[in-house]
Amino acid sequence: MAAIQEYKCPCCGGAIAFDSTIQKMKCPYCDTEFEMETLASYDNELRDEQSDDMNWQMASGETWTENELDGLNAYVCHSCGGEITCDANTAATSCPFCGNPVVLTGQLSGALRPDLVIPFKVDQRAAKEALKKHCEGKRLLPKVFKDENHINEIKGVYVPFWLFDTGANVNMRYKATKVRRWSDSHYDYTETKFYAVSRGGKLNFERVPVDGSTKMPDNLMESIEPFDCAEAVDFQTAYLAGYLADKYDVDAEQSVERANERIRKSAKDAFYDTVKGYATVTKESGSIQLQNGRVFYALFPVWLLSTSWNGENYLFAMNGQTGKMVGNLPLDKAAYRKWLFGLTGVIGIILYAIYCLLWLV
Repeated sequence: MAAIQEYKCPCCGGAIAFDSTIQKMKCPYCDTEFEMETLASYDNELRDEQSDDMNWQMASGETWTENELDGLNAYVCHSCGGEITCDANTAATSCPFCGNPVVLTGQLSGALRPDLVIPFKVDQRAAKEALKKHCEGKRLLPKVFKDENHINEIKGVYVPFWLFDTGANVNMRYKATKVRRWSDSHYDYTETKFYAVSRGGKLNFERVPVDGSTKMPDNLMESIEPFDCAEAVDFQTAYLAGYLADKYDVDAEQSVERANERIRKSAKDAFYDTVKGYATVTKESGSIQLQNGRVFYALFPVWLLSTSWNGENYLFAMNGQTGKMVGNLPLDKAAYRKWLFGLTGVIGIILYAIYCLLWLV
């Protein structure tokens, strides 16, 4: 049985058919008319359009050498399962992710050696001062979070990241409209013209970051971006001295989808911004073809403070390179109730005063 070819209107998506009276294809829904050659060209473009090809060539990665492992110890948190590394002289009294005590278990084994590292630029003193300043003026913040002894628990951690480099050939198609309105003495008129808009080109993406730790909330790590990868250097174990280093538990292949999503969104936004001069623009279809994709393993510097309040854990993070701070600060509910009660009382007094003035008038 022969297949039935159905033609869709590029303007409204309705089924269109040949109108013998005008010798053209016509949409019965929006009354748009199409020359046969124009519609055939449009149909061929849609048929030849490629689907996304966002596959990556994974970097083989180097493993640790025995000399590099000398003096490095691994700590495992029995509460959250976090695994971090540090030099033999670093004392870790609590887990930077959940705040619970950690236990020394031994040296590293089986992990890939990082390709790059961004060294800490913000030291602990500057990090603590910035955190104290960030907490100033926040009346509803629990006292335990402002306490000097608690702020001293901030820890420097190298967080694992996968960095994605690629070139992307991008093709996008949009439906757009231009609207013209005018009036005469009898009627108001609206003319809407429909356009098929195409955009194509190549974008280069460098160092698209995806954190490789399940213990670090993705939105938290994305919030402290950007990191300046121009300051990244070849990894050496000496950079770990005095700090902790989280071991990745999400490998490069598992991070591909997040990298693709970030690249896909950036590409769509970049090309969408080039479609100007229309009343409306709607993406119709598109494809992204990656070329020469490469993946690197890197460690980025982050200051972490974990605390618990009323049975809930709160994690605060600071970019160890730029000093940018983010975190879900806890709320002192008792202080909030007092503040709300006071605010309600003030509003009540104001409303009562207004009522009295109106009654007197």
